[in-house]
Amino acid sequence: MKILFKKEPLSTEEKKERRTDRLLLILSGILFGASFTPFPFPFTLFLFVAFVPYFFVVTKRQTLASVNKSSYLTFFVMSLVTVYWVGSWQSTADPFLMISGVVLVFFLPCVMLINSTLYYLSRKVFKKDFSLFFFPMFWVTGEYILTLTDLKFPWLTIGHGLAEFTSFIQIADIVGAFGLSFIVLWINIFVYKGIKSFKESPKYGLIQFSIAASIFILVIIYGFIKVSSLNVTEKKIKVGIIQPNIDPWNKWELGGLDQILNNYFELSQKCVDEGAKLIVWPETALPVYLLSGTYTKEVDSVYSFLRKNNVALLTGMPDFRIYDTNPPKTAKYSEAGNYYYATYNSILLLQSNSNEIQRYGKIHLVPLGEHTPFIDQLPFLGDLLKWGVGISGWNVGQDTTVFKFVGEKDTIKIGGLVCYESVFPTFPNYFVERGAEFLTVVTNDSWYGKLSGPYQHKEFANLRAVENRRAVIRCANGGVSCLINKFGVTEVETEMFTRTYLVVDVPLNNEKTFYTQNPLIIPVLSSAFGLWIFGINVLMWMKKKFKL
Repeated sequence: MKILFKKEPLSTEEKKERRTDRLLLILSGILFGASFTPFPFPFTLFLFVAFVPYFFVVTKRQTLASVNKSSYLTFFVMSLVTVYWVGSWQSTADPFLMISGVVLVFFLPCVMLINSTLYYLSRKVFKKDFSLFFFPMFWVTGEYILTLTDLKFPWLTIGHGLAEFTSFIQIADIVGAFGLSFIVLWINIFVYKGIKSFKESPKYGLIQFSIAASIFILVIIYGFIKVSSLNVTEKKIKVGIIQPNIDPWNKWELGGLDQILNNYFELSQKCVDEGAKLIVWPETALPVYLLSGTYTKEVDSVYSFLRKNNVALLTGMPDFRIYDTNPPKTAKYSEAGNYYYATYNSILLLQSNSNEIQRYGKIHLVPLGEHTPFIDQLPFLGDLLKWGVGISGWNVGQDTTVFKFVGEKDTIKIGGLVCYESVFPTFPNYFVERGAEFLTVVTNDSWYGKLSGPYQHKEFANLRAVENRRAVIRCANGGVSCLINKFGVTEVETEMFTRTYLVVDVPLNNEKTFYTQNPLIIPVLSSAFGLWIFGINVLMWMKKKFKL
């Protein structure tokens, strides 16, 4: 047995090289993580060289195992530095949430090995030096895969690290966040090529640096032109944003509903007094199924407030729906009541001039938090994986509802995203395609305290605004609540963990960007190319294996 696992001794030079390589791989991960919030804007520039140390190591590796081993170290550091906060790590945090955070940090790099595997396979089809130019396509393929399946988690999309680089992200109205990832990686590749070749051929090295600089400058120029040429929307709606700062852990304990409602009414009245026509409450603003038929007194108090002030309410809220016929396949069955039902993490629009309630159920649920992955295939997991705060097990929403707010003069269409959904580059455009004139994100990031997660989440909304050229308002239980204009600039925002409100004039827009209409061009083409590379390698293996 010892003979089987015996390792060849390494020379002093080999040991030194391995240490250097490990440091380079770790450096790439740190540079990547440092480009994300809460590190301020200048650190964003690290993203344009973050992959250079990684390229110096991975291009030397000769086997798939060695490529992926090196890649895992870099991807793990990326994950650790950037999404360490998922476990919450507070005394009040649910133990299962902490476990989920640890699992994510170790598991996410495994999914990202798709990127490095495709790169390695491409070296069997193209020349080694040439295949590196396809690395951006393989990386975007991996990013896109992380928006799919029950394990979706597109947080580490490279483009998200640019969220505060306003002049650079304007091109997202054409290419989106995935396209930004593509551009950033190409710049990294040319910087790497320039450094590698400069010693032997300074002229060739300078050419590579010039190409990297040219790409960077051209994108900046586009940004300046776009900002200066876009018209400022005249049509606006005055919106009140409520930030109640309610402890998310205690909120789910029974009791205190009247106190919670009075808290909202008090802040909402201040917004009404300042002219707000639409009031927004955050995700799961009330810890009960208010419209289940059990809380008629509380429902009456809400409508009384709306009618008294002639104002509408857009609120996050748990929603309970009974299906007499045609229940969704994920619906639960009540033996006591003999009916099918479903529960949703929802947004509801209630209006003073109508009894009709418009509903949207969250479609992209947080894996392991709001939804047990693969529970349809493995039902027993539902009994094993549960939060202690009573919010796991939501049903997946069925439709991208666009809310229709009937104002004094006309009807305004609103797209509503629930928390985590604003992380998905190819999701908000569905609401915009259906006519949404601005986007609303209701969220509750208070689970994570003052760790970097809530701040990153807020900044990602900058990209959603630019991609679709829509103003975005965020209504967060504990912050950050804000108004982001169509250029991705935050016009006003609240402090974290303060009880407060905002009254903002939200610009409306009906125009549709190229990206809004074509969000999947880059990820689908990249994935198709990656699949082709994989297929070619399978055919080569079969030819060799069966001597075809």
